[in-house]
Amino acid sequence: MDSGSNGQSCHDQPVFPYVCDLAPDSSHASLADSLRQLTGERQTYTEQARRHGAVLFRNTGGRTAKDFDAMVRCFGLPNFPYEKSLSNAVRVEKTERVFTANEAPSDVRIYLHHEMAQTPVFPSKLFFFCEQPAESGGATPICRSDCLVARLEHELPSFVEACAGKGLRYTHTMPADDDPGSGMGRSWRSTFRADSRAGCEVRMAELGYSAVWNSDGSLTATTPVLSGVKNLGDGRRVFFNQLIAAYSGFGPAGESPDDSITFGDGGKLPADMVWKACQIAEELTFDIQWQTGEMAIVDNHITMHGRRTFSGVRKILASLIA
Repeated sequence: MDSGSNGQSCHDQPVFPYVCDLAPDSSHASLADSLRQLTGERQTYTEQARRHGAVLFRNTGGRTAKDFDAMVRCFGLPNFPYEKSLSNAVRVEKTERVFTANEAPSDVRIYLHHEMAQTPVFPSKLFFFCEQPAESGGATPICRSDCLVARLEHELPSFVEACAGKGLRYTHTMPADDDPGSGMGRSWRSTFRADSRAGCEVRMAELGYSAVWNSDGSLTATTPVLSGVKNLGDGRRVFFNQLIAAYSGFGPAGESPDDSITFGDGGKLPADMVWKACQIAEELTFDIQWQTGEMAIVDNHITMHGRRTFSGVRKILASLIA
C-alpha cells in the first residue's frame, strides 16, 4: 500500500484523505484565522473533498460545538437537519447544525457505510469534529467507494453487477422509544416524525416503505429498492450503499444478516462475496486518529465511514449537508 507524508493511503488514486494544516507555522492555532481561511478557500476545500473523498483539517483552533458550528457555516452549504433525517442512529443535538456523531456504547463497532444510504434521503457531505478524543481507540475509519468498486469489479464482477442491476432493500426494527444503547436505536416515532401509528403509516407510504407492527410496539420496516452502485457523472462509479454495515451489524446478535438486507428482488446476498467485499473495504480503509480540534469534511457520495470501539470519554460531533 502506498502512503502519503501524513500516512494517508494512495492506491494509485489522489491521496486519501487530503490533509490541510490550518496553522502549519504555529503551535497555537487561532480559530479566527481558521474561520477566515475556511471562508476564503471554501470552494477549493469542497472540490478537494470531491476529488480526494475527504479532507482532514488539523490545528483549527476550535474546541467547542459552537466553534465547530462556526467552521461549518464558513462553507455556505445547506444544512441537513438531523430531526428531518431517516437516520437510525440516536444523536444529541448541540446547535442548529451540530449534534453528537452517535450515542451507541463504546464497545459497539459501527461498520463502514455511506450516511443514510439505507434510506431514500441522504446528505451529500458530512463534517466531523473532535471535541475530545477517546482514551484509546475510537478512530473513524473511512474508505473510498470508488476504489472499492474498482477492486470488486476486478475480483467479484458478478456481485457488482447484481448490486447495480437489482439494487438493495433494507429491513430494520425500530423501537417505540429511542434506545441510546444501540447504534441503530432511533425510534419509529423519531425516524418518521410521527406521534401515532397512523401518522407513521402515512409517512412510510409517501417514502415507499412497507412495514409490520410488532406486539411490543416496535416497527419492522423495509425500504423501497435503493441503489447498490451509483455512477457519479464524472466517470467514477461508487459502491453506494449500507451493505457492509447492514450485513455486519444491523441485526441483533444471532440474527441472520439475510433478515437485514436483500437484493431488490428479495433474493439473498451471496455471503462469501459479501464477506470478501468487507475484507477488501478494510484493506482500503484509513483510520482518522482524532486529536482535539481536528475537523474533517467527507463527501458522502464517495466515502464511507464508521467508528472503532474505544475506552474512556469520546466526543466526536457531526454536521450534515443537504
